[in-house]
Amino acid sequence: MHHLAIDPVAVCAHLEHFIQESVGCTGLERVALGLSGGVDSALAAALAARALGKNKVLGIRMPWEGANPASLKDAEAVAESLGIRMETIDITPMVKAFAAALGDPDPLRLGNIMARARMTIIFDFCSAWKAIPLGTSNKTELLLGYGTWYGDLASAVNPLGDLYKQQVFTLARHLELPESVLQKAPSADLEAGQTDEDDLGWDYETIDRVLVRAVDMRLTEDRIVEEGFSRETVAGILSRVGTYHFKRSLPVIPKLSSRTIGLDWLYLRDAGR
Repeated sequence: MHHLAIDPVAVCAHLEHFIQESVGCTGLERVALGLSGGVDSALAAALAARALGKNKVLGIRMPWEGANPASLKDAEAVAESLGIRMETIDITPMVKAFAAALGDPDPLRLGNIMARARMTIIFDFCSAWKAIPLGTSNKTELLLGYGTWYGDLASAVNPLGDLYKQQVFTLARHLELPESVLQKAPSADLEAGQTDEDDLGWDYETIDRVLVRAVDMRLTEDRIVEEGFSRETVAGILSRVGTYHFKRSLPVIPKLSSRTIGLDWLYLRDAGR
């Protein structure tokens, strides 16, 4: 696990500065995020509260009728421990309306509808509250494409995007987030009994150990297998990284002019200053 070791104090300080700078450059001062009761959103909220002040962070609980009731309590525990404002919007009527219109979609499609309904609510709160949508997807999820395109993957600032799942837990423990959040199995909470690791087919520790070798250490598949991982596991994980590249990219734009956005004109911000 030493390849995933981090200095919690230094990393927290860096991420808090990142949030201050990234939010501040927009001309806004506040952030809003979905507060699921899971470790990722709890950590993102904690970092934002430390960086901006607890009165400038809004956590939004967005339960679905099939979700685990304990998640609501965990989200409330996070909000109370951080002293941030919390709102609750039941997405069940919205999701059922979409499902009825689309003719009873399968569980995967229904999960995507839920994720996009939640992000619609977050963006609306941001508009009303003059805030920036804060992302909660970690590096493991982003590399594996484990998230809904323009759903939970849609945000303006994501402080967790370069933290593997194991590193998220390290920081969450360092910040002493509620124990119920730290102990629960990671889940998108889209249906009863659902867990991330069941969906993915591997446990997060194994996934992170493979990804850090492939991405950060640039080891080949053969070299990773030589370190004791099964060929099937390594190939499966790396296949997902390649398959879901599109979720990590801006929309593809055809080149017509001398300076095409994303190809030649690479300024992400501040170009007009």
